[in-house]
Amino acid sequence: MSLLDPDVPSSGEEIHLPGPSLQPILLAFSLTLTLLGVTLGLPIIIAGVVMSIWVIVRWIADTRRDINALPPDLDEH
Repeated sequence: MSLLDPDVPSSGEEIHLPGPSLQPILLAFSLTLTLLGVTLGLPIIIAGVVMSIWVIVRWIADTRRDINALPPDLDEH
């Protein structure tokens, strides 16, 4: 990339990064719980699946909220 490339953000433009989150760890835990339930019993499978769905729904909602908070004048490529 060069300085003349139009896809390079200007030096004053801030790059958006998501904030820290426990959701990836919670999803990994709930999926592990679901797989562990295969050997330990149906109640653990159900708990893992319910927790996985809950974490995924919250993660999507948080991402949508972050996207809606971005400035409307950002160029979409």
